[in-house]
Amino acid sequence: MTTKEFIIREIKPSDNAKLAKVIRAVLIELNVPKVGTAYEDKATDTMFETYQKDKAIYFVVEHNNNIVGGAGIAQLDNFEGNTCELQKMYFSPITRGKGIGAKLISKCLEKAKEFGFDNCYLETMPYMHAAKKLYQKYGFTSLEKPLGNTGHYSCNVWMVKEI
Repeated sequence: MTTKEFIIREIKPSDNAKLAKVIRAVLIELNVPKVGTAYEDKATDTMFETYQKDKAIYFVVEHNNNIVGGAGIAQLDNFEGNTCELQKMYFSPITRGKGIGAKLISKCLEKAKEFGFDNCYLETMPYMHAAKKLYQKYGFTSLEKPLGNTGHYSCNVWMVKEI
């Protein structure tokens, strides 16, 4: 299987249910708490609508007409600075280890720069080692405490990158 078999594109309304299923399946697979995470977010079920605002975009990864992952950026909630958040970056097992995450994070950071953000913030879990390694590769550094208030109180690894 090659990366050419995967398509990265902007989200469409018809992707909502399929994407929500992927996000929740990955969270269950990784034993992420269902409370205080994206699992319980209302936005998880309405991803297309959630990203229909200024300086926000969400990309899905498609393979053989199936949604197998995605990631997006938007203004960091409850934060005064010019900082976006890398949001809901999840991949089904079929997608992992093929460089798709790197392509998607690059695409999101390009958009963040285009939108004029100064920084990009993210939250993750301490045992998501592959994700943390990828974020560090792209220049994200650890923070002592969260920025803003995303409502994801179960995520206790916070990282930021200057754009």
